[in-house]
Amino acid sequence: MPSAPQTAALSQAMQLALQHHQQGRLEQAESLYRQVTQADPANADAWHLLGVAAAQRGDHEAAVSLISRAISRRPEAALFHNNLGNALKALARADEAAASYRRAIERQPDFAMAYNNLAKVLREQYRYDEAQQYIQRALALQPDYAEAYNHLGLIAFEQEQIDQAVVSYRQALALQPDYAEARNNLGAAYAVQGQIDEAIACYRQALTQAPAYAAAHLNLAQALLLQGNFSQGWREYEWRWQGSAALEKDQRHFTQPQWRGESLAGRTLLLHTEQGLGDTLQFIRYAPLAARRGGRMIVECQPPLERLLRSLPEIAQVVPRGAPLPSFDVHCPLLSLPLIFDTTLDTIPATAPYLQAEAGLSAGWRQRIGASRRMNVGLVWAGSPRAHDPVSHLIDRRRSLSLAQFAPLAAVPGVHFYSLQKGTAAQQAAAPPAGMELTDFTADLHDFSDTAALVSQLDLVISVDTSVVHLAGAMGKPVWLLSRFDGCWRWLQERADSPWYPRLRIFRQPAPRAWAPVLADAAEALHRLASTSSLSPNR
Repeated sequence: MPSAPQTAALSQAMQLALQHHQQGRLEQAESLYRQVTQADPANADAWHLLGVAAAQRGDHEAAVSLISRAISRRPEAALFHNNLGNALKALARADEAAASYRRAIERQPDFAMAYNNLAKVLREQYRYDEAQQYIQRALALQPDYAEAYNHLGLIAFEQEQIDQAVVSYRQALALQPDYAEARNNLGAAYAVQGQIDEAIACYRQALTQAPAYAAAHLNLAQALLLQGNFSQGWREYEWRWQGSAALEKDQRHFTQPQWRGESLAGRTLLLHTEQGLGDTLQFIRYAPLAARRGGRMIVECQPPLERLLRSLPEIAQVVPRGAPLPSFDVHCPLLSLPLIFDTTLDTIPATAPYLQAEAGLSAGWRQRIGASRRMNVGLVWAGSPRAHDPVSHLIDRRRSLSLAQFAPLAAVPGVHFYSLQKGTAAQQAAAPPAGMELTDFTADLHDFSDTAALVSQLDLVISVDTSVVHLAGAMGKPVWLLSRFDGCWRWLQERADSPWYPRLRIFRQPAPRAWAPVLADAAEALHRLASTSSLSPNR
């Protein structure tokens, strides 16, 4: 046990360490905390704050170890258990984090922050009712708790209770007007409601309060792109790596420099894909533009696209993601190319087709489908749930339908449908709506080269917002997109066409979740097309 003079010196060291810590000088603070723990290994506060500093540096493993040491010395400290929960949550150890928050609450039943933190874990597990109960307890204990109101808004938003989310975000902002996260979240709620100008105003205000707030930059980028403001939108879109946890995992880190559009003469460029399959299919159109800068081009892509992308003559080598990369001089993520080429609405490289099905595969499907005077129409009714990513999961709920909702199309005479649906929703093809002639060949579609060959033999593709829309569009096939009310930024606003794909037609929801009018309009358009088309099976 330290002597009285040592105790006084350690107290002074802790006070100085706290000053450094509160002013953001983590290195100096940690050095002093370590000196205290060496002189007084029983000092729980020093171990705890050393762990908090480690968490602030992003070293959550160290934070867990250090805060656990603090707890072993003072197990009754509710704050220690709460902060251990925070470090565990950052490591995606959700159940352990929840247990830590519960221990904090057991030791301090009026600990509002611990209730809110426990609710965060439950929300991320989609246990919304339980999460809301804990937030209400937090607010009962601390009625001016702005973060809890913001959290209530997130729970409402994720359950598509957008009006209630707006109310909660506004309550948070009434308590804390400079709360950038709540302002950004309010903007996201406005965006889902189609109030894009209001959303942009919120994002910009959030950025005045927190200029490096990456999520607000990314949301602003998507709103600007949706409005066709590409000059600002593409620049803001470069924040995507920091603005989304899902995209951050997609970011590549190479020792070679990132290509910025300079000459490639005598050098090799690696284009690496990012995000979803549809993003790759849409933006691989820029490969020929990059090739004009000289040099040799390698594309690293998702494995299901490997064979298909080999149809692009400008690409010297296609490498599936996960395979060893050949040597290269510079690299570029695919969705940074529109910025490099200063893309505007008028300069989108929209020539189609730019992707081709393999001739041999197409011939095989021509034989299987056979000649017919009926229209052959491909269908996709659902996306991928992506339960691991709450944002994508929420978007998928808004974009996806069931096959049963396609019943209006079944009443159109002279049409035969082909399922292009993959994933968990594919099994619905076994029970199509009454009257729908639907053939399901998807068991024979092993990658996008196979799918492209089947699509090449169809007269039309009708799909919700999935990668198949981009595949058909890139092949120059007629494609009808059934778009949710808060459509993706790439489809712009209030347009039935797209500058990205000349043969794309968009059927938009007139209101959130209003799919019936969309299917009715598509059925009417399909009836007109089927009754006026004279088909020759060139397909």
